[in-house]
This record gives sequence, structure tokens and C-alpha cells, in this order.
Amino acid sequence: MPVAETWLLPDGVADILPTQAHTIESLRRRLLDTFAVRGYALVYTPFIEYVESLLTTNNVGGGNNHDLDLVTFKLIDQLTGRLMGVRADITPQVARIDAHVHPIEGVARYCYAATVLHTRPQELSASRTPLQLGAELFGYSGLAADLEMIDLMLTILADAGLTQNLHLDLGHVAVFRALAAIAGLSAEQEQVLSNIYQRKSIPELKEFCQNIAHGNDFLVLGRLGHDLSALGAQLSPEARQNVDVRNALDQLATTLAHVQTHWPQVDVSVDATELRSYHYHTGLVFAVYAPNLAVPLAKGGRYDGVGQAFGRARPATGFSCDLYMLTGYLTQEEQIVIAAPAGREASLLTAIAQARSAGHVVVQALSFGKSTNALEIDHRATHTLVQIDKIWQIVKLES
Repeated sequence: MPVAETWLLPDGVADILPTQAHTIESLRRRLLDTFAVRGYALVYTPFIEYVESLLTTNNVGGGNNHDLDLVTFKLIDQLTGRLMGVRADITPQVARIDAHVHPIEGVARYCYAATVLHTRPQELSASRTPLQLGAELFGYSGLAADLEMIDLMLTILADAGLTQNLHLDLGHVAVFRALAAIAGLSAEQEQVLSNIYQRKSIPELKEFCQNIAHGNDFLVLGRLGHDLSALGAQLSPEARQNVDVRNALDQLATTLAHVQTHWPQVDVSVDATELRSYHYHTGLVFAVYAPNLAVPLAKGGRYDGVGQAFGRARPATGFSCDLYMLTGYLTQEEQIVIAAPAGREASLLTAIAQARSAGHVVVQALSFGKSTNALEIDHRATHTLVQIDKIWQIVKLES
């Protein structure tokens, strides 16, 4: 094979070079600390599992998680002959842990940060190997858990330096799901409507709704899904009286007020036709966007019952984000790299130890021949360690 081809990587797969890797790892540690002090226990999950575990569903839509199935790499286990998959999402793995490996009673909180693999880039992202960071809360069905998750998601973004011009989009799949049940829609009709809502095509929606039961309710949802008061007023009496519809609209209104009160710097809106991962989520869904970016910085929602495949269906909510994407918004801070001369003198070793204790990078020369050239000791050197009047001092290199 020609040398020119041996170093090429597949599309959507990239090396993370030292400067960026340092930034990413520093952010990962900081955000995991944020999770930890809020009671979220860190878990590591295997990179590969049997597909039955990786593609679990809450059975809202029936069968496996189709969206996840499409992005999961699969291969045959040489030991058992069974089909295995490389994880494309960590949430099902955490559900397995909560249901079977670590089945505690009451509320359980987990967090994680690890690479996942996709068969193709997702949501306009160029990477097929995002570094997924997220949190999951199991065992509580009330809105308080969703509000905690939204607060945690916004806190994580703030810790990453993202505090300005953020937009939070709120949705609730139960509104559409309840209307579909009232109208007796088929699975095919639900899918068609879901696709129309995602495209925001009102003319197409109007035409489709002429041929289905309760068509005006679906048209109202498409036109007024951003206005809770108007939506609640113009739905049919049967839809307004439906318990699931009322609860969903109440939860959206409460969440909207919560964010406006506690996160005034975040622009927030409601879209009751947001049906992202409709067959996976069961309640409130949320996503955060930055200006001029079509892909959410972080997203999540409620997915009750996902542990059913493992014998323990529990209410659950969570969110995740791609650390690679978040670091793209960080301001690069100049890292102090100190070049130290070779030697084992006690005073020199003490000075090196003190500089490292202060958080600085110190690289010591391997031989005396390079002890006077800081950039030869390390090409990243910004400072050098020199002895002045028998005292070791850190001196900044001239540009």
C-alpha cells in the first residue's frame, strides 16, 4: 500500500492534537466535577455490546429504536456468533445499569463522558466519533426531575463558558401523541404528520388534515404550537379535556415560567410540534441552540420505561452533548510551558516541583547540551527556568 494512503482516516474521524486535547480534557474534568457535586455518579460503559441491549426502546413506538439502529455499527461476536454493536448512544447502556447492574430503590443519578461511534455524521456534524457527555435521572416521574435536568444542562453550558445568546426550545411529545390517540391515527399517518411538523409546512399540513379525524386539532397544533394560551383555547373540547393534553400543556407552561425566572439570560420558546425522536421520548423535550448554529449544543428529554427490556421499567429523564462541539466555543487560554535545564541539584528539582504544584507545565532537558535553548527542550515553551543570584526564577521568553 502506498505510504500516502496509510495515514488517511475515514471521513468523519479525526485525530485530536495536543492543544485541542488539553482543552477538551480540562473541560471534561471540570464538567464531571459539576455533575459530581450535584450527586451524579460517574459510570463507564463498554464500547461494544449485544445489539439487543444497545437498541432498547420504551416500546412507545414498538420494536427497536429505529433511529439508533441506523447509526449503529454492527459486527459478529467471534466467541458466540451473536450480533454485536458499537455504542452510538450511552443512554441505553445507563438504563441497563440502572435496571440490572445497579438496581437501587428510589431516585438514581448517573453521568458519563465517553466516545460514541456513528455510521454516518448526525445533524450536520462532521464527526462520526463525538465525545458524548451527559446525565440521566431515574426513578422520578414528576416535572421536578425534568426541571433539574434543564437546570443542570444550562449549568454545564455556563461552566463551558457559554452564557450569552443561548436559546432553549421546549417541546412535549404527549400533546401530539394524545391527539393521535383521540383521532385513531395509524402508525403511518402519525409518521407522515410528524414529518410535516418537522418541516413546518403549513400548506402541506392543511391539505393532509382534510382527510383525517380531528384534522382541525392537528392544524391548530401546527399553527399555534408556539403559543400555549392560544393553543389551549382553540383545540376541540375533546382535546382540551384530555388528561394527557392538559398535563402536557401545564408542564410546558410551568417549565417556561421556571426558565424565564431562573435563567433570564437564556431566550426560551415553546414548540409543541417538536417531535424529535418521537418514538423514543415520552414527555417533555428540550434543546439549547447557539446563534447561527442549526445543531443543538445540548438536548434531552423524558424517556420513561426505557429499562423495560432489562426487566425494570422506570421513569427517566436526561440530556447529552458533544464535548468536541462545546470546546469550539471556548476561548483558548495561553498555557504556560516552562523549559528547565538538565540537572539533579536539589534547588533545581525543588523549583521544578513548585512550578508544577502551581499548575504549570515544566519540561526538563534530557541532556546538558540543550539546557540553554528553551525551544529545543520543548517547542511549546513560553518560559524558561533560570538561576539568578543562586535563586531559580521563571522568566518569560521573548517573542
